[in-house]
This record gives sequence, structure tokens and C-alpha cells, in this order.
Amino acid sequence: MKQADISRELRAATAKAVKTLFNADISDSEILINDTRKEFEGDYSIVVFPLSKLSRKSPEATAGEIGKYLKDHYDIIEDYNVIKGFLNCLIKTQRWIEVFEAREKTNDFSKSNGKKVVVEYCGPNTNKPLHLGHVRNMVIGYSMANILEAGGYEVHKVNIYNDRGIAICKSMLAWQKFGHGETPESSGLKGDQLVGKYYVLFDQQYRKQVADLIKNGHNEDDAKAATPLLLEAQQMLRKWESGDRETIRLWETMNRWVYAGFEKTFETLGVDFEKNYYESEHYLSGKELVEEGLKKGIFFRKDDGSVWVDLTDRGMDQKILLRKDGTSVYLTQDLGTANSRYQDFEMDLSVYVVADEQNYHFKALKGTLEKLGKPYASGIYHLSYGMVDLPSGKMKSREGTSVDADDLMQQMFDTAEEHTKALGKIEAFSEQQAQVLYRKLGLGALKFHLLRVNPKRRILFNPEESIEFHGDTGPFIQYTYARIQSILKKWESMGKPGNNDDKSNTLENIERFILRQEIAFSKVIEEACESMDPSLIASFTLNLAKLYNRFYNEYPILKAKDKSVLFFRVRLSEQVAKTIEQAMLLLGIEVPESM
Repeated sequence: MKQADISRELRAATAKAVKTLFNADISDSEILINDTRKEFEGDYSIVVFPLSKLSRKSPEATAGEIGKYLKDHYDIIEDYNVIKGFLNCLIKTQRWIEVFEAREKTNDFSKSNGKKVVVEYCGPNTNKPLHLGHVRNMVIGYSMANILEAGGYEVHKVNIYNDRGIAICKSMLAWQKFGHGETPESSGLKGDQLVGKYYVLFDQQYRKQVADLIKNGHNEDDAKAATPLLLEAQQMLRKWESGDRETIRLWETMNRWVYAGFEKTFETLGVDFEKNYYESEHYLSGKELVEEGLKKGIFFRKDDGSVWVDLTDRGMDQKILLRKDGTSVYLTQDLGTANSRYQDFEMDLSVYVVADEQNYHFKALKGTLEKLGKPYASGIYHLSYGMVDLPSGKMKSREGTSVDADDLMQQMFDTAEEHTKALGKIEAFSEQQAQVLYRKLGLGALKFHLLRVNPKRRILFNPEESIEFHGDTGPFIQYTYARIQSILKKWESMGKPGNNDDKSNTLENIERFILRQEIAFSKVIEEACESMDPSLIASFTLNLAKLYNRFYNEYPILKAKDKSVLFFRVRLSEQVAKTIEQAMLLLGIEVPESM
């Protein structure tokens, strides 16, 4: 989304000034420009300290000469002032108007940059329902996919199901032993919740057996490894791997229940995927790459028959690829999946949205693929994120203490309803309209709270704080959008007073701040793509909403006596609303027309 950018113009003009005044070459990118601080007069501040080395003069003298040159030679500069080595430039009102009008006409995102990116997110196990940690994963992945698309990439959103292994067999065995034929239909539970119930039940029964063995004289480690229930689960896994029909049939049935349950959660949260991958279909394919590596002498086999890759030249350890019995490990499986993904999409960039517990794993994956010389190895990017804590403590799925994603979203909807009714803002809403609003507010609060901080940070999630209509929350931004829609409706009912004559020769400072924020949108999208950080979009949108509310409180928009001023402020309000809507949609958040 390329738009007029005054800061870029100013950067280029400054480089030319340095060349003319001091006969020194400097690239535009080396010119540092910040927004002028609110306590000083100006729009943009040029950092002069680095330039004084080229001028061989004091920062103040250098700033003064550059400021005079810019004012004399570039018609965008109204005036300038120098404060402690910073050159503060005041941009002419007419230039702001021109940029604003260009912004009005340029609400579409950028053209293709010719690059393809695959974004993998969610990645659940099929033995339990999705929880709060998955929610953070999904909102980061979905929003980052939107942002990359806005940045010009061709984006493919994918999910991988971890649908095999001992954890899956634990749920299967517990259902087989204790389920008495229970189904989602007979129990009234979503399929993923039903299967998760038996995963928890397995752990409960397993702990009892461990305790009994310890009472009978076994030490704890031996007891944990020798429980009848665990041994049965291991036997079931061997049956699955050997293709036992009855085991496979049970596995297919219970996974089908889980997938149906997951799809309902995805729909409620508002995320989707172009393609699903399944670990069960790829856990063997990585072995082909291992064989390739062995033939090339890249991998090596130890005396016990296990296969390894040496990553010490990349600051890591040796990593196992095949166990001594020939079975694959997670790294092997991911090698196969990465290869299949490249065959499907021929992507330039492959983004894995996975918690920071797997930082080492993805370094190893990338390093191993680089040793194999795969063309997609350099494009692997681990979008690492911190865990989510609750006021009550850390979540543990096997103990049944995790926060179910469905329950969490319903809690957010209920909380949104309580807050909205308490403020008395829905008298004109039908029940159906009100329910739609509660869902938009609840999801907006949840997603914004999870996205407003850098993904790498561990966060504490408090549902009550996230739903507030004031402060740094999603509902505050949603309310700002709805407020503007109300202004526009009132303006229409008044007969759309005002005209498009030239605005007066002055802009209020707050209007300049809003315009500066507006034209920064495309740059923020670029930065968010480069840093893989959706919190930059969240911060941008929050700042824009705060600026607009300050503007709204200080200047009664529809009461402006000057018709051209009134018309400009209505147009400015409308543009802010468009930008808020675009930015929030990048985060996967809908904005309501009224609240």
C-alpha cells in the first residue's frame, strides 16, 4: 500500500541539502527522522547529530543551515526550529491537505511483491480440545497472514494436525476401557471435548496406578514406566503403527470427532486454513530425506543403528533423526512436511507460529535442511511466541486445568453482554443484533489483548480487563469506530452541510497528529511484515483511536461554523474510520457500526 509519505520526501530533501551545503554524500536511509514531540512546534524532527560529523560544525549550526536550505528550496516546509541538535520541521498546511486527499484515494493495499509465503498456525494434538494457548497461536498466525498479504505477499494459511503417537493412544485406550460407547451425539459434547475428557481420565487412572505401585515398594521412576495402563497404551501404539484394522478404525472415528469439534471452534474464532496437513501422512516421508542425507554423507549412523545430523558447526548439538529401531522423531517428521509443503506451494518464506518452547527445534530444522541444500531452507522462519498465563496460574491439559477455547470465548461474550447492558447502550437493538454485537466485542477484546504486545512476550490474560470500553482495549477502538459512524449518520441527517472549498490556512495540531498517523499506516504494515509482529498494527490502531477521541472531545465536529472546516473534519473522521476498520481486520477483528 504505497502512499504519499512526507517523511520520505523530507529524508530525500535532507540528503540533497547535506550534499549541497557540505559536499558530503549520505543516503536517504541514513537520515534519521522522528515525529516531533508534542511539547515542541513541528511535525517531523531530523536528528542532526550524525550530520554534524559531515558538516564539521556544531549540531545547532548544522541544523540551522539545513533548516534554512529546506525552507528556501522545498515548498513543503512552512517553518523550522532547532532544539538541542534536533531540526523540527513544520509542514505546510497545503501539503498536508494534498497528502490527506491522496490517502482518501488510496485505501487499497499494495500490489504483489511476487513472493509466496506459507503461514502455519494452530498445530493441535487430536487428543484434547483447543485451549487459551492455541487461541494466542491462532490469532497471531491469522493476523500475521493478513498483514503479509497486505504487504504484497501471496499467502497460504495451513494447519498441521499432530494426529498420532502415544498421547493420542491414551485417549483412545481410556475411551475403549471406560467409554461404554459414548459418542458426541449421546453425550451432547463437542467431539474434541469428549475425546479430551478421556485424555484427562487416562491421566487420573494412570496416577492412581503409579501411587499403588509406589505403595507396593516400587520407586517412582519404575512405577511410572510399569503401570498396566501405560503399557497398554504403548501396545496400542505398536498396533497402530503395524496397521491393525481395529485400532486404525477407532483412531479414525475419534479423530473424526475431534476434527468436527475443532471446525466449530475455528468458525467461532474466525480463523481458517487453505490446507490441513496430518502428521500421520508425513511421519514416514522424512525418512526419505534421511536416506538422501546418508547417501551424501551429510548424516551419520551410530553403532546402535540410530541416524544423526551434526549441527555443532551451527552452534547446536548433534540431533537424532532416526531411533535405533528405525522410527522417526519430530525433527524427521518436520523435514518431510517442509518438503511436501514446498512441493505444494514453492514458497519463498515459510512461517511457523509455534511457542518459544520449540526455539531450538526450529533452529535444528532449518540447519538440517540447509545441510541438505534444500532451496526452501533459508526461508524458514520461526514466529516464536510466549506462553499465556492466567491469574490462577499455568494451564495443564492432562490435568484438566487448561482454559478451554470454547469456554473462554463464551465467557468473553457473556462479559461483553454484562458491560454493554450496564452502560445502557443497546436500547435500540433487537435481541439478534445484540447477540452479534456481544460476539464482536468479546472476540475484539480477546484478540486485541493477545495481539497488543510483542508475540515473544509472555502475557497474563485477564478477561475482565480486556473487555473495558476505556483504556488500551479492543472495545475502545471498536467504540471509536462506532462513534464515527454515528457522526456520519448525523451529518447525513443534517443534509450533509459543508463544502469542498479550500480549507483555511491552518490546521489544528491534533489534526496534524491524526494526518501524520494516517499516512504512517503503510510504513507500519511494512515494519510488521519485516519483524513478524502484529502488535505494531495493534499499537498503530490504538494510537489513532486515542488521537481521534482527543480531537472529538476538543473540537465539536458538526458544530464548526466554517463550512469548509466542517466538511474537512467530516472527511477526516470518515478516513479515520476506514483506517481503523482496515487495521482491525488485519488483526482479525470486526468493528460494529453501532454500539
